[in-house]
Amino acid sequence: MRTIQFREAICEAMSEEMRRDESIYLMGEEVAEYNGAYKASKGMLAEFGDKRVIDTPIAELGFTGIAVGSAMNGCRPIVEYMTFNFCLVGIDQIISNAAKMRQMSGGQFNVPIVFRGPTASAGQLGATHSQALENWFANTPGLKVVVPSTPYDAKGLLKSAIRDDDPVIFMESEQMYGDKGEVPDGEYTIPLGVADIKREGTDVTIVSFGKIIKEAFIAADELAKEGISCEIIDLRTVRPMDHDAILASVRKTNRLVVLEEAWPFASVSSEITYIVQERAFDYLDAPIQRITTADTPAPYSPVLLKEWLPNSEDVIKAVKKVLNK
Repeated sequence: MRTIQFREAICEAMSEEMRRDESIYLMGEEVAEYNGAYKASKGMLAEFGDKRVIDTPIAELGFTGIAVGSAMNGCRPIVEYMTFNFCLVGIDQIISNAAKMRQMSGGQFNVPIVFRGPTASAGQLGATHSQALENWFANTPGLKVVVPSTPYDAKGLLKSAIRDDDPVIFMESEQMYGDKGEVPDGEYTIPLGVADIKREGTDVTIVSFGKIIKEAFIAADELAKEGISCEIIDLRTVRPMDHDAILASVRKTNRLVVLEEAWPFASVSSEITYIVQERAFDYLDAPIQRITTADTPAPYSPVLLKEWLPNSEDVIKAVKKVLNK
């Protein structure tokens, strides 16, 4: 095992797949000459040339549409958004075209495409640059939604996403690109739709994904000092969601806390809560608790932003609530 950065894992996944398949190309703002806004495509222009690593204008609607059309004609594009907040300019191409083309064409066209880039907050970037939109995309039939939390998961999942014959939304985090983790030297993939038990436990299940899962680990360490054993499940893929992994854990611990970095209304945690109460209601010893951002646009003030975001203290309170402590 090597220890590499999250951004390096992303770059390796794209580069390895582009060496394997000449129909794959990368396009987006500053992906080529600048080596990527977050250096996640460092060295790729030099290796693959400007026909396969393409700098675009600041025109998400345009280059998203180009990528969808090329995917329908035999290419396998990777589209990088500098942030998923910017993809909203081109969201019609994702929702109305990429996600629906296979069904609308009666199976004549599939759209093997990956839309990737950072999601959620990255510090004091203001309300329009701090949105976690994974539940938006997960609400759309035809899209798969992946939100990794480690370099190992990021590389394995991205390789699977690139090979998938349907559109995949692959969401990262600006605050994770420098994170380091162990990644194998050899070839490996991680199947989409399979959650990972990151920490075994017996008293309560905590389900999370993406960078906010770090707060669950901090909370679990603190709770362990009080003799409380937390099981932490990393969804990794929001859609398709690994219901079986969640349900199996809840049937063991009998308590559930869901942590995500998004607004509460119609959230991923809302979906998880429904599935658990439908299929494992008799196993629950307490009402499910969810932890989300505050139901407002993200504030710019550092003091308010700290209060707006979920944190480990919120997790500790939620765990103690389901344990009646």
